[in-house]
Amino acid sequence: MKILIINGYEKHVDSNGQLNATLFSRYIEQLKNNNDIKISNIEDYQRTDEINKWLWADTVLIQFPIYWFNMPGKLKSYFDDIFAYGIFYGLDYSIYGQGGKLQGKRFALSTTWNAPENVFNVPDSFFSGKSLEDVLLPAIKTMEFVGIEPLQPQYLVSFHDVVHNPDIDKYLHDQQEFIEKSFK
Repeated sequence: MKILIINGYEKHVDSNGQLNATLFSRYIEQLKNNNDIKISNIEDYQRTDEINKWLWADTVLIQFPIYWFNMPGKLKSYFDDIFAYGIFYGLDYSIYGQGGKLQGKRFALSTTWNAPENVFNVPDSFFSGKSLEDVLLPAIKTMEFVGIEPLQPQYLVSFHDVVHNPDIDKYLHDQQEFIEKSFK
């Protein structure tokens, strides 16, 4: 499998990015043995190189922290920059959102949250019963708009309560399970 692994961490005054860097590095280490790997970093990239990496990859894995219930601003800007008209999508809107040009590729999202896991899918919680997928819908639909489908059997892994109650051993265990389930 040809995998593009993207580090979606953006420097932040309240975060040193240590967990994100650990998870990103472990993805590279774990996946490089049985796959062809390329890596990217949203803090330092060249547009043409990135476009070519996306065209090359079978699967795109993006590791990023959640800032204010969304992807970091530089990750959004990265998509705005590299998702080139005519290469990633076109004007065939006969069925809106299904004209992406990267058909046959898969994506996976790996996210870190300060929000505890137990606030999702609970009607009277902060997210009003919304699932993780509901909250990440803009990122998911961005991928689908350019034609990339979710990796199966699992395309989303998340690590919760990372500031107030971190559990690095659990995160690394969950990451390993995700890799074994979806990439092996």
